[in-house]
Amino acid sequence: MGPESVPVHWMVAEDESFKRIVQQGTALAESAWAHSVHVEVAGLKPDRWYWYRFTAGGATSPVGRTRTFPAPGALPAKLSFAFASCQKYEVGYYTAYEHMAREDLDLVVHLGDYIYEKGDSKSEAVRPHGQAEVLELDDYRKRYAIYKSDPALQAMHAAAPWVVTWDDHEVNNNYAGAVSEDPTVDRAAFLRRRAAGYRAYYEHLPLRRSALPAGPDMLLYRRLEFGRLASFNVLDTRQYRTDQPLGDGFQPPSPVLLDPHGTILGEQQRKWLLDGLDHSPATWNVLAQQVMMARNEEVPGAERAYHMDKWTGYEYERQAVLRHLRERAIANPVVITGDIHTNWANELGPDADRPDDAAVAVEFVGTSISSGGDEAKPGLDAAVVRAENPWVKFFNDERGYVRCEVTPEAWRADYRTVAYVSRPGAPVRTAASFVVNSGRPILEPA
Repeated sequence: MGPESVPVHWMVAEDESFKRIVQQGTALAESAWAHSVHVEVAGLKPDRWYWYRFTAGGATSPVGRTRTFPAPGALPAKLSFAFASCQKYEVGYYTAYEHMAREDLDLVVHLGDYIYEKGDSKSEAVRPHGQAEVLELDDYRKRYAIYKSDPALQAMHAAAPWVVTWDDHEVNNNYAGAVSEDPTVDRAAFLRRRAAGYRAYYEHLPLRRSALPAGPDMLLYRRLEFGRLASFNVLDTRQYRTDQPLGDGFQPPSPVLLDPHGTILGEQQRKWLLDGLDHSPATWNVLAQQVMMARNEEVPGAERAYHMDKWTGYEYERQAVLRHLRERAIANPVVITGDIHTNWANELGPDADRPDDAAVAVEFVGTSISSGGDEAKPGLDAAVVRAENPWVKFFNDERGYVRCEVTPEAWRADYRTVAYVSRPGAPVRTAASFVVNSGRPILEPA
């Protein structure tokens, strides 16, 4: 498109046929922001469904469906949502979204790796996009255009509201704050790349003006209250972290992991999170975030090695957050996680070296939508994972998403998986289901 701004008319209605239009207006799509519009509609009724559409240049968009959260103080009977992550376009089809769209969900939470920044993976490309690694703003925009051309992804965006946060591949694999994965890239050059990635992320995803980026900085962490039933603390574990200690791979335990200056959240976000948990009136307190919080050992035997890009690379802060949950008796903490391309169900205690200690929270780790393709992750065996990590109650290596049903009494999580993504049409199955009863952070098979 050219440099001209384009007026976009929008409508919100109480019915799918738009016979009861409740609000409408015109937003200006500016070329500086990739001709995107971010309409914030105030004054809608709480806890109900609405339908919306756009008109521009004589064309009318498909109809989307969204909903408002319950009023503050209300205690709804149920929340149904799914969370997902890691949708590498070229390695597989988004079949999981086709099944998710049939679940009749109130909400979708996306936990990062909405795009991947690398060039085509020649050895694993199922539907190659033909682009090289993205570095500049126009490159990131083109990558989003390719991903968002997928009809299953489009349909899922139109079916329910989304809450989104990023991980690393929206900018650069395993980056940490202002530090690139590539040690030869200086800070200034990497921050220019980060600014391009953040701007394209804002342009292409449903975010409010409060997240408007300023160069390489963008405020993404936030709190969303589903009445008094669930509080979603949406975290950013990339922008403010210190560099991974000892590199970003697996390393044995080391005193450096207990350095109080090492942080995955940053001081300001950590204080915001803990203060919010202290004052939360919610029945369930959700940490919606990117990387595994549980300590996981993936190799049999006495030797220990943990992944430095996860919370285990920041052990001081990991233990501090979990101790806070215990000492302040935070109500029903639930961590939802993406990133790792496998399913896990974990019980979390402050001291992983004392697995008999009572858990203070549970963690549901969702697999990828497509990343990793059909192949199992090399070297990962479910029996070894369970034997080496007694707090892990489930492990699975298929693609899919996690569906959750939350009531004041219990949280149920269903691991919904597809056996292949290398071709369309895979059926969905529930690989495992767990229930957590309110007041008892224990994973019980459903």
